[in-house]
Amino acid sequence: MLLKEYRICMPLTVDEYRIGQLYMISKHSHEQSDRGEGVEVVQNEPFEDPHHGNGQFTEKRVYLNSKLPSWARAVVPKIFYVTEKAWNYYPYTITEYTCSFLPKFSIHIETKYEDNKGSNDSIFDNEAKDLEREVCFIDIACDEIPERYYKESEDPKHFKSEKTGRGQLREGWRDSHQPIMCSYKLVTVKFEVWGLQTRVEQFVHKVVRDILLIGHRQAFAWVDEWYDMTMDEVREFERATQEATNKKIGAFPPAVSISSIPLLPSSVRSAPSSAPSTPLSTDAPEFLSVPKDRPRKKSAPETLTLPDPEKKATLNLPGIHSSDKPCRPKSE
Repeated sequence: MLLKEYRICMPLTVDEYRIGQLYMISKHSHEQSDRGEGVEVVQNEPFEDPHHGNGQFTEKRVYLNSKLPSWARAVVPKIFYVTEKAWNYYPYTITEYTCSFLPKFSIHIETKYEDNKGSNDSIFDNEAKDLEREVCFIDIACDEIPERYYKESEDPKHFKSEKTGRGQLREGWRDSHQPIMCSYKLVTVKFEVWGLQTRVEQFVHKVVRDILLIGHRQAFAWVDEWYDMTMDEVREFERATQEATNKKIGAFPPAVSISSIPLLPSSVRSAPSSAPSTPLSTDAPEFLSVPKDRPRKKSAPETLTLPDPEKKATLNLPGIHSSDKPCRPKSE
């Protein structure tokens, strides 16, 4: 298990970002989806939790096969997807990623939002007070992204909002900008396979970091598109966009309902109180095991070799880029 805490500051308030986050996720998913690839929305409905109160539950399938590196495509099924489940009790959210093909793999993310510049060192004391972790700051203005994903219109150093007057952020902007908020994300990555665990968990954290960077840059760069929206309006945008995205990738489930479904009683369903329950079994995935019915050829490799996480990753997910910005250890 590898645990890190990410802090991403935004030139917004927590109340403003509630709308911006929903808009960004829907638009980004639609832009990055194509026939057979992308994000299929399986479920999106109101949800009630006895501890966190009313929220929204979503389940998605992220189809990735053609975006995987060649070494991964050689061992995964032709139709490959990751399941995302999210419980949004804004300003607190829980997100889980699992894969039935890799039962010992999971990502668990807990997020809290506060109106500050990332200065709360005790925000996750209830969840991870005694757990060792790194704290990594992500700067939406100054951290580099790969050239293939770069758009000047989405660069906070160049973009300036017509509706809010915010933008054209410069180095050190977090020290003086008002308003300012921070997304605190506690990210746990697990891949409990001997010989592969460290490399895979480090690689996944690089992917997560770059996705967070791209997504938060877009949420701010698109502020003029969502700034005047109400919650009902952004939910309608979300519904329409999700249905269009499902059709775009070739999935035709029943129409996604967002606001018309009544709240489910907490006794029917409840959000997880801790990390996901995966692994689903104690056995390693079949492709990592040595066949028992025939001898291994002497020329066969003893282990599955993954790309060096310190080198440039080839995984072509939306907003992926390895950043060498240092992380600082969580102070006790």
